[in-house]
Amino acid sequence: MRWRAYGEHAALLDCDSLAQTIAAHATVSSARPAGITELVPGARSLLVVETPGSGALSAVRDLLSGADLEHPPAGEPREITLDVTYDGEDLDLVARDAGVSTEDVVRLHTGAVYTVAFTGFAPGFGYLTGLPEPLRQPRLSSPHTRVPPGSVGIAGEFTGVYPRVSPGGWRLIGHTRTVLFDPRADPPTLLAPGDRVRFRCAG
Repeated sequence: MRWRAYGEHAALLDCDSLAQTIAAHATVSSARPAGITELVPGARSLLVVETPGSGALSAVRDLLSGADLEHPPAGEPREITLDVTYDGEDLDLVARDAGVSTEDVVRLHTGAVYTVAFTGFAPGFGYLTGLPEPLRQPRLSSPHTRVPPGSVGIAGEFTGVYPRVSPGGWRLIGHTRTVLFDPRADPPTLLAPGDRVRFRCAG
């Protein structure tokens, strides 16, 4: 891991892997040193923002320098269940490339428990880890020009839900009616890093 200054009151921790990022985020979230105003995990980084003059960045550095990131604190994550209709236009493609039936794709996808590793791409979009190995497939070689809101997709080691209409290269396997982003809500996003997510077949 390596720290880099990020403006006057923040620092960016470059991590060696996604697992290390998740562990560092869990460790800091659990301890929550006074003066931390924001924690923003990425695929290989963790942004830490402090209240000016609080010394929180030094406290976080000290915390992580002595932390056992192989066994981070489990905490008490929120658990969110999303009901999904598995009718995505790439469902047959995913099944074919996995060498299984479409029913098996649904069984595998709903049988796992996922963790929101980080958010990005669009407001409310969570990158969920925990995808079963047979479903870990590359992005589409030719992206969709219009992905409807609520579309459930997979790409690489992640699964996720498109919160709004956008182009997208993930393989679409279904859709949910759950609202992932509402700017009028508090908070506006349903998913946050560290949350646990389950998908349930809605028919």
